Amino acid sequence: MSAETRAEIAGLGIAAARDAMRGGGLSPVELTEACLAEAEAAAPLNAWVHLTPEIARDEAARAADRMAAGDAPAMCGIPIGIKDLFCTEGVPSQAASRILQGFRPPYESTVTAQLRGQGAVMLGKLNMDEFAMGSSNETSVYGPAINPWRATGETRALTPGGSSGGSAAAVAAGSCLGATGTDTGGSIRQPAAFAGIVGLKPTYGRCSRWGIVAFASSLDQAGPMTRDVRDAAIMLGAMAGHDPRDSTSADLPVPDYEAALQQGVRGKRIGIPAEYRMEGMPEEIGALWAQGAEWLRAAGAEVVEVSLPHTRYALPAYYVIAPAEASSNLARYDGVRYGHRATLKAGEGIHEMYARTRAEGFGAEVQRRVMLGAYVLSAGYYDAYYKRAQKVRRLIARDFETVFAAGVDALLTPATPSAAFGLGDMAEADPVQMYLNDVFTVTVNLAGLPAISVPAGLDGRGLPLGLQLIGQPWGEGPLLALARSVEEAAQFVSKPEKWW
Repeated sequence: MSAETRAEIAGLGIAAARDAMRGGGLSPVELTEACLAEAEAAAPLNAWVHLTPEIARDEAARAADRMAAGDAPAMCGIPIGIKDLFCTEGVPSQAASRILQGFRPPYESTVTAQLRGQGAVMLGKLNMDEFAMGSSNETSVYGPAINPWRATGETRALTPGGSSGGSAAAVAAGSCLGATGTDTGGSIRQPAAFAGIVGLKPTYGRCSRWGIVAFASSLDQAGPMTRDVRDAAIMLGAMAGHDPRDSTSADLPVPDYEAALQQGVRGKRIGIPAEYRMEGMPEEIGALWAQGAEWLRAAGAEVVEVSLPHTRYALPAYYVIAPAEASSNLARYDGVRYGHRATLKAGEGIHEMYARTRAEGFGAEVQRRVMLGAYVLSAGYYDAYYKRAQKVRRLIARDFETVFAAGVDALLTPATPSAAFGLGDMAEADPVQMYLNDVFTVTVNLAGLPAISVPAGLDGRGLPLGLQLIGQPWGEGPLLALARSVEEAAQFVSKPEKWW
């Protein structure tokens, strides 16, 4: 197989590859081999951290047998990447942290079990920010993942976004047809926008969190990252569903999301939140947002101005609640049962072992958030910070409820405040600058809503920009139909020029 043929095969979308395999023009084994070769060739991107070629080839062979027997679900034979936050049985699952070095789970997360149970082929594990804490994939113990996109005429390395940066880079580079991501404050949608792909954050509870290393339990949600909206619909259908092992998993039927793409947008009311017009927002972002509204009008939707008055409090509330939950969730990592354990000096005891293990195992950003979370939960500060942030969260959710109750079907906003920035641009000395990347996305997590980022254009330097659509609870089907309409109008077909 020539390099050109290999890249062409690996560059297929999920729907196209599914149809080609069902028609007999392509086999799961051929598709898997092409993707494995592309993943190895993409080593300079540092997106893949644990390739599993033996597992992939075995699963591809079994997928071929299923197809021959007439048992071929939509994801059967589709090569995918798994974010390192998902536990995969017998395969390293480190959450990109030194403290979980050597950890090979004896169990499989529900989401990956469902995907692989439907015949999806796991190519390996993907890079991410440590414990999903970051917006640039620079906090990873594996080192940063690199965006396959480069600004026109430049060779400078750009971030693929975070925390699901490896997933975004791998899909955009054509080394897998789709990837799992998780979204706590924008960690699917922001990297999708930076890499020119589609990223869907479902309603909280739509996909099980069982077997996913926890960051902030009331905010985390798994979702698909794919090349187009149809592929996101197909992949979400395989990922979603009730799980009795997860108390936050919703016991609701999973619709046919691919069929929902035919719903259209005529007659829908789309809200434009006034509060998202941030001071200092780049003109290119504002122009693309206005263009997105025109595309929806042209498709038959009514576009109206709406107000979400508590939006400005979202970032402060999020960066109280998320670290508080993180400090509790990460308390379990102590070096006693698994992962990294510090070496003790003579005369030191268990308390020194705990302290040194956590100091050595956690990176600077994780330590910062754990300490912040412990502070806002401490006696004397709980009411002033954490309890107040939860009240603000309720007000933010009520803003959305009010808008939807007034007849608005979905909201249109920018996905990010900028295109991908350079690695190292956001100095560690000023973490607030990094946190501001979540300005358009955190409200969705605080309210538990579904949202999707769709690539919609290029900025003046030739880098992708995304638009975000926010839907009603459990309304992933209508949301995907709206996203499909934007996608068709945008006609975004640009791909990164291969330099790796």
